[in-house]
Amino acid sequence: MDKKIVLTGDRPTGPLHLGHYVGSLVSRLEFQEKHKQYVMIADVQALTDHADQPETIRQNVLEVALDYLSVGIDPKKTTIFIQSMIPELNEMTMYFLNLVTWNRLKHNPTVKAEIKQKGFGEAVPAGFMIYPVSQASDIAGFKAHYVPVGADQLPMIEQTVEVVRKFNRTYKKDVLVEPEAVIPSIARLPGVDGGAKMSKTLGNAIYLSEEKPSLAKKVKRMYTDPNHLRVEDPGKVEGNPVFTYLDAFDPDKKKLQELKDHYQRGGLGDSIVKKHLLEVLEGFLTPIQEKRMEFAKDPQTVMDMLFEGTKTARAVVAQALAEMKEAMGIIYHPSTVSR
Repeated sequence: MDKKIVLTGDRPTGPLHLGHYVGSLVSRLEFQEKHKQYVMIADVQALTDHADQPETIRQNVLEVALDYLSVGIDPKKTTIFIQSMIPELNEMTMYFLNLVTWNRLKHNPTVKAEIKQKGFGEAVPAGFMIYPVSQASDIAGFKAHYVPVGADQLPMIEQTVEVVRKFNRTYKKDVLVEPEAVIPSIARLPGVDGGAKMSKTLGNAIYLSEEKPSLAKKVKRMYTDPNHLRVEDPGKVEGNPVFTYLDAFDPDKKKLQELKDHYQRGGLGDSIVKKHLLEVLEGFLTPIQEKRMEFAKDPQTVMDMLFEGTKTARAVVAQALAEMKEAMGIIYHPSTVSR
């Protein structure tokens, strides 16, 4: 099998939610069986808009690692590492910044959308503005062939390709690899409020560690078809968040199709569909949470796993950086210095 390199990761701004699962975790489980995979806990990038919360970010590094292990990401098959412990990525980012214009960064669609969502206005942290270049370093540092992302993150991968091409062209050597974005089959899970995207920031997420009472409340208040006012009314399945979640998590596709048909012809209340969704989600989350509790009993072992993965990852990035500097002609040896 021709193994390729996969680079993906998450910002440790909080526990992972179901949107993370369908958006990236499922693909990571598949990729670790076929390719060489690196999964990054992006604590440096998290600080670009949470600079006043370093302790929260630090604590969430462990929480995210627990989520990874609980869903089945295997450190024997996948290298999991902490971004801030690889200083070579920062040096690489500096070299890449010289190849990107400020105007190009300002017009990155993902950056523009996130600036608006976060309400920065004119007070945008410079670290946040260079986020696409930092991400380019993360990807190029591992010479990743594939990067699983949501559709809204495609502009970030496009900019990484631009940076890689500019580097190889400027220094006349194909040192770096142009990555390819991989979009999951269910690229985005809507929030429980019917919003276009599940997000911790928007407060509309269901977490992998969600406790049952909280889960029940969130499912109960989920949006459905606003025109399905009476039980006997026909309802819409397309664009209905409850059925979107069932498409993602209900293993019994035959029963799900029967529910859809019944809902569309009328006679099936939203409360019945939500009750079924709650059962499906509890069935999905319970074994994950049980595994998580077992791993959480020994946090030092989890952190040791991260340290070992980071050591492995750093060696890979250091090699890529050395090749970059060789191509740039900025590797200095004492024996070549004129006296």
